[in-house]
Amino acid sequence: MEPNLNDDWRDGFLFVGNQLLLDFLNTRPVMEGEAVELLPDGGALARWLGAAGLVDSRESARLKQRWTRPEFEASIEELRQFRESARQTVLNLEGGAPVSPSVVKRVNQMLIAYPDMDQVAKSGSGLERRRYFAPERPEQAFAPLADAFADLLTATPISRVRKCNGCVLHFCDTSKKGTRVWCSMNLCGNRAKVAAYADRKRRATDLDKTKKHRAAPKKL
Repeated sequence: MEPNLNDDWRDGFLFVGNQLLLDFLNTRPVMEGEAVELLPDGGALARWLGAAGLVDSRESARLKQRWTRPEFEASIEELRQFRESARQTVLNLEGGAPVSPSVVKRVNQMLIAYPDMDQVAKSGSGLERRRYFAPERPEQAFAPLADAFADLLTATPISRVRKCNGCVLHFCDTSKKGTRVWCSMNLCGNRAKVAAYADRKRRATDLDKTKKHRAAPKKL
């Protein structure tokens, strides 16, 4: 998998999950056979929050400058550890295992410690309810992530949550038929189609050679 200029990538991050928690899990993809950490520091986390639409570009730039301080390294590591534990939960769910009580307890603890808040704001048609998210410290990113985790466990059809057939990325299949198996057609889907086409062409060539060999007159 290589970064390219399509809608799957935003500011260096992949967004193919159709669900915030899954997009967070996908911040450690495999590229050229090696796992790549896309959240090595607080600055990267600030960029991801902007790419995910949780903060605007101006706020993302401000946080990027602030969160590169050494004092925030422990918080970033805690978020990465949460990501990997959440990944294991998702893998278990994809495999048909029930949600363990410890996972439910952990999610509830996060929801209490980092509540996802709303506010009333003006809109074009009057007033609307919007998420209020104004983080000053990296660990405050647990608020939208905990909410997304709870949403995955309670409101997302688990049968639609899958790991790509061709890589390590996870996604929620929102297609009408529910038959999606690739993280993205721009990434693994096209690669699989090319490989399948090449295999069919090779088989057809081999079959043609066999027919010609059988039809050739035998030498006396």
